[in-house]
Amino acid sequence: MNLADIRKDYSQRTLNEGSVSKNPMEQFSTWMDEVLTAEVPEPTAMVLSTCNNNKPHSRVVLLKGIKDNGFVFYTNYDSAKGKQIEENPFVCLNFHWAELERQVRIEGKVVKLSKEESDHYYNSRPKGSQIGAWSSPQSQVISKEELQKKVDEYVNQFQEFIIIPRPNFWGGLVVEPHTIEFWQGRPNRLHDRIRYQLINNNWEIDRLAP
Repeated sequence: MNLADIRKDYSQRTLNEGSVSKNPMEQFSTWMDEVLTAEVPEPTAMVLSTCNNNKPHSRVVLLKGIKDNGFVFYTNYDSAKGKQIEENPFVCLNFHWAELERQVRIEGKVVKLSKEESDHYYNSRPKGSQIGAWSSPQSQVISKEELQKKVDEYVNQFQEFIIIPRPNFWGGLVVEPHTIEFWQGRPNRLHDRIRYQLINNNWEIDRLAP
C-alpha cells in the first residue's frame, strides 16, 4: 500500500467563532463531555511534549482533571519528563479524537499541584498503583527482575498500612494554558481552526487558515 494514497475526508461537524464559549476551558469541557458521551476509546489520552537542551520529547499521558486554570496530570517528578519540566516549564498538549474528527492543541506553563490535592488523588488510586509509584524509578534503566524485586519489597513494607503514604517524588502537575486551538475536520482539508490566546488576562478568539 502506498501511504501517500491514504485519504479520509472529514465532514461530521463544523466549528464557528460565534458558537464557541468565550472561555476555552468551558469549551474544552463541552468537547470532553461529547467525547465521553460518544464513548471514544481512551478519551483522556493526550500527547505531552516537553523541551530541554533545544530537543523536543513527546509521550502519551492521561488527563486526570480539568481546573479553571488548566489541565491536570500526575507523574514521578524524578522521571525524564519531570526533570525536563523542571528545566523548562513550558509544554504542549495535544488531544486527538479521531472518531469525532477533532483535535485540541494546548500551549502553556506547568505548575505543581498542592500537596493536599496530590495526596487526595494518590489516596484514590488502587493499592497496586500506589505500590507502583514507590517501586518504579521512572525512566531509569532497570531489568524486569529488579523492578519486581522493588515491588515485592514495598508490598512487604506497606502490608500493614491502612493508608499508603504518597512518595514526595510523585504528584500532580497543572498545565496553565496561554494558547488553545480547537480543530474540527472539514471536507477538502478546509478544516475549522479556532484559536484562543490569553492576552492581558483576556481570551481573544481567532480563526486560523487550515
